[in-house]
Amino acid sequence: MQNKTYVKNLVLTAFFIAAGIILPMVFHLFGGTGPVFLPMHIPVLLCGFVCGWKYGLIAGIVTPIISSILTGMPPIFPIGAAMICELAVYGLLCGLLYRSLKQNIYVSLIGSMLGGRAVSGIANMIFFGIAGKPYGLSVFLTGAFVTSIPGIIIQIILIPILIIALEKAGQLEKVR
Repeated sequence: MQNKTYVKNLVLTAFFIAAGIILPMVFHLFGGTGPVFLPMHIPVLLCGFVCGWKYGLIAGIVTPIISSILTGMPPIFPIGAAMICELAVYGLLCGLLYRSLKQNIYVSLIGSMLGGRAVSGIANMIFFGIAGKPYGLSVFLTGAFVTSIPGIIIQIILIPILIIALEKAGQLEKVR
């Protein structure tokens, strides 16, 4: 049984990574931009919820790397490096808060989103500094909380609906 769960989580993680690469491309086809709609974030957050913290962490690290290699989005440095840190924390915290610590969907989601954004701010400050580009508090707040409002709203609405639907359909063990 343990081996079956491992294989299932591995396959699902690969699916979420693929979705994290394809979804931003679809958004770009229709004129949407990543910093506004955050399409790569959704599959990584879902991976953490569905598969747990280890798989969410892996999806968060691997998705922006493969996307950068295949599509050039995000550029690997400094933006992609910071996104790797941010998305890794999203996947890790979603799985940890929801699956391991048995928090409700909204506490897990919002806690993950805040934790990931905090790490993103620190990583951007470091990586943009190394690249010799300015990055300050106003740039962080604008990018993390103002420009991305549509993406934040999409995540807060869509992700709980999907998790609850998966639980009701018996495809995901209910956590509580």
